[in-house]
Amino acid sequence: MNKEMITAKQGGYLLILFMIGSNLFMGLAPSAKSDAWIAVIVGMVMAVPMIFIYARLLSLFKGRDIFDILNLVFGNVLGRIVALAYIWYPLHLGALVIRNLGEFMNTVAIPETPMLLPMLFIGILSIWVVMAGVELLGRCSKIFFPIVVIIMIITTLLVIPYLNFDHLKPVMYEGIMPVLKSGFEIFSFPLAETVLFIAVFSALKTDKSTYRVYFSGLLIFGAIGVLLTLRNILVLGDDIVGGVYFPLYAEVSRISIGEFIQRIEVSVATTFVITAFIKVSVCLYVTCIGLSKCFGLKSYRSIVVQTGLLMVLFAYIIYENIMDMIFFASVYPYYALPFQVILPVLTLVIAEIRLRAGQLQAVKRS
Repeated sequence: MNKEMITAKQGGYLLILFMIGSNLFMGLAPSAKSDAWIAVIVGMVMAVPMIFIYARLLSLFKGRDIFDILNLVFGNVLGRIVALAYIWYPLHLGALVIRNLGEFMNTVAIPETPMLLPMLFIGILSIWVVMAGVELLGRCSKIFFPIVVIIMIITTLLVIPYLNFDHLKPVMYEGIMPVLKSGFEIFSFPLAETVLFIAVFSALKTDKSTYRVYFSGLLIFGAIGVLLTLRNILVLGDDIVGGVYFPLYAEVSRISIGEFIQRIEVSVATTFVITAFIKVSVCLYVTCIGLSKCFGLKSYRSIVVQTGLLMVLFAYIIYENIMDMIFFASVYPYYALPFQVILPVLTLVIAEIRLRAGQLQAVKRS
């Protein structure tokens, strides 16, 4: 059993902030144009079966994380080989989020500052919190979540004078296929990325709360995603497609009420840093847990610094420029499919078969 514990409420906050991550700032489903808000709902519906699978695995193997589960289901040798996928995936995903933040800072926030500095800053923060343990990460999420929500509410109220509902028309002008395609992209980025929480929610204090935490987090994020996507469409219109790399920042930058309220986009940048920090920290935590269990280390904390710095270095060299980042975003849903769908489904099917055959009964009772 994992001695480090988080409450269901902290787990929910952590899950929501993780899903927000860099996703909303890069824009959800820009290719769906004015139907992007519908694509968010479609993506949520697509995510429901996978969320159930993730929660089911945790309920079958109470108190165990994804690496323990793989070892029990596939055996010691094959389990370690499959576990390598869930070491690589969070390492790569964390590097992608760090680079997203670096590109954001270098493009619109602080363009004269070398990109490596904000990336190193977020990396060091994540190293510090992961070294302190998942309990501190849970407490951080409990503090940061209200801040993020308050900023979103304030900016939503301030942006009301700039809303143009004509931007929502026509609805599904190009048919349903662009909406379904965009819904799949949202399913993959960020909803199904919560597969990594199979390594985090083993620390929940109450086992029965796994389903509730997963599905409540999905619903709350969905509401936030629909709201902010509608804002982007209503304010930016056609500019949301191809014309803006970070639509939420561009939208809020238009707010100007006399000489009293200006440059409000700084608050959005703050939210970006907070949510990216949470997401990178979760990715780093899962990577280190996996490495420690795969190679038989006494504690994951002994490799946090090295792994965190490696993640930052990987983020720095992963793309040549922001256009490479945008291109990979279109490929990412297919790249992530084995980690998010194929392996979890395969693991659950084999686990259910072995449980019914009586081979894992002792594990089910634990």
